Amino acid sequence: MTSKIHSVVPYGFEGKLVEVEGDMNRGLPAFNIVGMANKTINEARERVRSAVVNSGFSFPDKKVTINLAPAELPKDGAYLDLPIALSVLVLSGQLLLSNVRNKVFVGEVSLTGEVKPVRAIINIVETAKKSGYKEIYVPVGNLQQAKLIDGVAIYGVATLQELFLALKGQVTLPDACGVVKDSKNARNGVSGPILDHVRGQNLAKRAMVIAIAGHHNILISGPPGAGKTLLARAAANLLPELTPDEMIDITKIHSIAGISTGEIVLERPFRRPHHTASAPSIIGGAAGLGEISLAHKGVLFLDEIPEFPRSVLEALRQPLEDREITISRANRKSRYPADFMLIATMNPCPCGYLGDPTHECKCTEAQIQNYQKKLSGPLFDRIDMNVTVEKVENADLRKDLPEGNSEHIVVKNNITEAIERQKTRYGRDGVYNSSLSSFEVSRLLKMDAAAEKMLAGASGRLNLSARSYFKTIKVAQTIADLAGSDLIKPEHLAEALSFRKR
Repeated sequence: MTSKIHSVVPYGFEGKLVEVEGDMNRGLPAFNIVGMANKTINEARERVRSAVVNSGFSFPDKKVTINLAPAELPKDGAYLDLPIALSVLVLSGQLLLSNVRNKVFVGEVSLTGEVKPVRAIINIVETAKKSGYKEIYVPVGNLQQAKLIDGVAIYGVATLQELFLALKGQVTLPDACGVVKDSKNARNGVSGPILDHVRGQNLAKRAMVIAIAGHHNILISGPPGAGKTLLARAAANLLPELTPDEMIDITKIHSIAGISTGEIVLERPFRRPHHTASAPSIIGGAAGLGEISLAHKGVLFLDEIPEFPRSVLEALRQPLEDREITISRANRKSRYPADFMLIATMNPCPCGYLGDPTHECKCTEAQIQNYQKKLSGPLFDRIDMNVTVEKVENADLRKDLPEGNSEHIVVKNNITEAIERQKTRYGRDGVYNSSLSSFEVSRLLKMDAAAEKMLAGASGRLNLSARSYFKTIKVAQTIADLAGSDLIKPEHLAEALSFRKR
């Protein structure tokens, strides 16, 4: 007797269909799993046997062989526990093939028959939907995330016994009605620092507003204690609300990484890795997703960026340009999104006091050059904005902060309006000025004759590369959007050029 159950396993940022084929013959009792299964899946034999018995079913005392097709596809994780258990029930006649036909099942089973949540559930549901399946059975702990995908019936399974009764039509499984799909009002107030808490630094605050409104990469330079880190942390509260598609993407990534397998992510990520982080932990590798993917549609904050290893910083060049990362492994390649906004800070020198009128810099010329050279020309070219902050006078630090969050509210509204202008211009959500190609810049962005003349002269004087040339235009467009103008004017361009210095 044979059986066939359909399932899906994650594969990079996508998923792959798997057919769990079962065969039962006479012979010495055995339970074998074949088809490029790793140790985790081979261990499913003991989990499934105990789950079947402890759920009140009988386990066949014959030779049972389970094949996971296609055989050449590497498989790992406990995603296939549930379909393997169902295959055993079909082979033993306790379920009919018609009960499981044209359905997809996924989930890990415990020794007691409980169905536990798995990672990457959105990958699984998306793949099943694209393959034409209309009914998908997932662990009840994954149900909220799974229901982010519309157009398919998704049911939450708590136990193997409950699923058996549901397939027989004796009970009704829960679905996820009322799932939140809009991040508006998701935040219960503002937590953490806001712009109102930053003393002085009006130029830096203006630069941060521009960077967030257009999703531009920004580098903040200045002496210790000038407020660079505080300003970057305040930026987290200025990030725009998530669109429905962005919410799905971020939740999908967090599910793949195992950060969250149940809840929907409602806020943009703000990742802050330590400077001792390795290249695989930042970029990604065999161990899993890196910080650049976990920061997708949010912020990657590199505090004291020259302290990071040069190899790590150079590895950022490709994802900063392509907004995705391809991780090559021995037997496959996996592509993950990495559309993040980079916020970086640095001191002017190793001791931090180069140019400070009140502190003597004790660094040698060689130390200063080696420190500043940590940011190579190609990497610096990928940073849209560079702003220098000065130390705030101690007397000003003791002044009372203004009550409330008036500056934060005004700036947040201004950013929201600028993003709406970009949405109208580009005809869809989630597209910012910074993400335009050079062709799209030439076709979609307009500047008046005086601004064109100014740009032509400045590009020669500042020796702008082609990349810097187009980045300047994109930053100028964001400044125009904040000013409520669709046309780039000389004043917008002049401000954008002021952020291209090094």
